[in-house]
Amino acid sequence: MIPITPAPSSDGFRPLRWLSVFLRGLHLVTVIQFSAFILIRPAVPPDERWGIAVLLSGLALWALDLWQHPAHLRQRVGLCMLVKLLLVAAMLHLPALRWPLLWVIVIGSAVFSHAPASFRNASWCRRRRVAVPKRDS
Repeated sequence: MIPITPAPSSDGFRPLRWLSVFLRGLHLVTVIQFSAFILIRPAVPPDERWGIAVLLSGLALWALDLWQHPAHLRQRVGLCMLVKLLLVAAMLHLPALRWPLLWVIVIGSAVFSHAPASFRNASWCRRRRVAVPKRDS
């Protein structure tokens, strides 16, 4: 079987890793901007473009993670990412719920990201842990 991800070059350059780093940085910028609109000026509708940028950058990250680790579809970590994307989509369509949905995402993300790996990587469909390949640093 041909590997999906290219082997690193002799100088250690890993294009997919750097793409992931770039997308995560871009996603963080869009999340901060969209969240600032919601938290600082709740009565003023935020610029929808930032919400769409959060959704698109999140989808790109999710797709990249799925491409590199197809097991994410069967793990709680992949399901959690999908739920967060659905909540962001709900924020775009239900302006009155933006503030509480933002806090659901923030608190849920904080708790989930610090949960043990055995919980995050467990299969949500078979009640067992899915093997996760080691990520490069």
